[in-house]
Amino acid sequence: MGKSVALWTTASLLAIMICSSDATLDIITSKQDFHVGEEVLLLCKASGEGEITWHKDGEEIDDEDKVSKVDETTSKLHINKATLQDSGRYVCRCDFESGHTDEAQTLLFIFDGPSFDGTTSYHEFLEGTDGVVPCLVSGQPAVDVVWLRDKQEIPMNNERRVWQQRNNTLFIGQVKREDAGAYVCQAQIKGRPIFQSLSVSVVINAPPKVYLKEDVKKVFAGPEANVSLLCLVDGLPKPQITWTMPVSIDSSRHQFNSDRSQLSILSVTREDFGEYVCTGKNKIGESTATITLHVFEAPEVFVSAEQQRASVGDRVSVSCNVSGHPLPELRWLNKLNGQAMVQDSGRIRVVEGVLVIDEIVPSDGGLYSCMAVSSSGNASRDVAILMQPGPPLYMSVSPGPTSVRFNLKTLPFNGGTPITSFVLQWRQSPNEQWKETMVPVSDTLAITSLKPYTKYIVRLAALNAVGVGEFSGSNSVRTQGIREPDSPILLTDQIKIEGNSFFIPLRQSDDGGSPLLNFSVRYKQDTEAAEWKEVQLSKDADSVILQNLSFGSDYDLEVMAINANGSSIPACFNFTIAERPDKGSSMTKGSIVGIVLVIFLVVFLVVDATFCYRNHCGLLMTIAVKIFGQKVPGLKMLEEGDATANGVKLKGITSRGSSHQLAQLALQASKDLAQRKDGSCDKAPLTKNEKKQAGRELSNADA
Repeated sequence: MGKSVALWTTASLLAIMICSSDATLDIITSKQDFHVGEEVLLLCKASGEGEITWHKDGEEIDDEDKVSKVDETTSKLHINKATLQDSGRYVCRCDFESGHTDEAQTLLFIFDGPSFDGTTSYHEFLEGTDGVVPCLVSGQPAVDVVWLRDKQEIPMNNERRVWQQRNNTLFIGQVKREDAGAYVCQAQIKGRPIFQSLSVSVVINAPPKVYLKEDVKKVFAGPEANVSLLCLVDGLPKPQITWTMPVSIDSSRHQFNSDRSQLSILSVTREDFGEYVCTGKNKIGESTATITLHVFEAPEVFVSAEQQRASVGDRVSVSCNVSGHPLPELRWLNKLNGQAMVQDSGRIRVVEGVLVIDEIVPSDGGLYSCMAVSSSGNASRDVAILMQPGPPLYMSVSPGPTSVRFNLKTLPFNGGTPITSFVLQWRQSPNEQWKETMVPVSDTLAITSLKPYTKYIVRLAALNAVGVGEFSGSNSVRTQGIREPDSPILLTDQIKIEGNSFFIPLRQSDDGGSPLLNFSVRYKQDTEAAEWKEVQLSKDADSVILQNLSFGSDYDLEVMAINANGSSIPACFNFTIAERPDKGSSMTKGSIVGIVLVIFLVVFLVVDATFCYRNHCGLLMTIAVKIFGQKVPGLKMLEEGDATANGVKLKGITSRGSSHQLAQLALQASKDLAQRKDGSCDKAPLTKNEKKQAGRELSNADA
């Protein structure tokens, strides 16, 4: 019976499970969270027919405005405008006709908000101050607030400079420029995925501040001179820049960049000097800075005359004016001696910028420089004081047969311009008119074509671009007789012979009282059939050069000096041109001998090595025997039964054999060796003495 009860119970449970699986119930809704005033619709769907009822928080809803039947298996719950009180747990219950009851439930969450009514979304703060950004949030039920920047949550940590306070306010301490930007206040219904965000802009303001790269600028005035004044202005919002200038703005010369932070002045003039005020201004305030522009003018010098001619005893004055900024100091400089001119004193002086020279003399001639000296630079202008040269002071005269030569130890004062020539004058008596000739300054100062053995009065004066200077004192001189020049002097210790060229310096000691005309050079080979060759050299020649001479030849050389009176005794010299060097080979005799010896040695060693290897004789074999004794590597000894004699192999002989056998074999080997015609050491036949010696050895062996 117990088994029957168990079976019945099991069957009942299975029936119930079958009914339960067949009778299902579901609540269909679009969402669970609804805003206040929003329409709510819940559908309860059963898998079979039955009685469906709605319950809220354990109490049945019998409001016909809310609950209605859709069909036999569906019921709906409709809330037209949701209120906060409508939040709760809703249960749909179905009593199926099968007797089975099932329930389905859902939670409805009705909320109000979050809302940011009254929250300002734009804030401006002054750099360096503390900033407070409130976030006013309303909503039901409770609302959580967080602040975000760049999607990163700002913590509630008052140890940080930027943090969220407990009243949902964002605090920014000592505002910096990097704090500017967008912040997000995010509100969430507590415990529900319901968010609302508000973007708040934070703007940082900073008063203008002007930075100058240079507060003093220096420039020289000129058409090519340009200058730029830079004014960097900082501030938020970005300040506007204006300039206040000491001159009216000229758009052709005063140019600004796009933000007017740089002022460029073209073709700077003296009038551009002054203070330039740069002003930066924004809504917070303004700031100014001043740049002082110093405009310098390069010194200039103006003289009344750059060249002035004068005569001895005249009074000379040259005025000079200088300009520039700052005003330069005026100085006069004597460029002849490098000395500055003293103000208001002496024969040469400066009076209020005027150079004054009283009773001028030739030594005063030359260049004087008016200088403008200032911190902005220096400038100068030269003035040339020109006059005739002074008289020759240190002079001597040397008579010749038909000439008189003047010797000047120092040139006279040139009067400020170079001496170009000299005027030489002569006469025979004080009653005669002076005769004169003009000689360039570079030539010999000599009066020529005079009579021999005649007395003359001579003098000279220098000539420059201004005119003839004062003459020297007169000198009486008597000309000498006429003769030929002395023989030239050949400097034999300085000769040079290179290849077939010959060089020897020469010098002339005395021209015989008449200027040299030229040198005559004769040379020939030192042979009977050779002919003289002649070469003419100028009177200024200082050497004899002969080229293309014959190699391996001796030469005779003669050199004569010639003037209008004749030729000198020839100066003679003999020299030799060496043999032509062998150009086909660059090796010396020693090199050739060395090469021949090396070749001989190599051949000798090769031959000796061949004889040593094939015939066991020669120098190498001797060295080997000295080193190794009788046991020469590669040879078998007599103890081994074989032996060699003079390159012939002896078989069957031992140290214990008879002397007769050894002698016979040695004689036979000598004969065989004499008959061999290959490369052995001794190819000649035996001599009589050798044969006798062999016979004696054989006889001794028999004995």
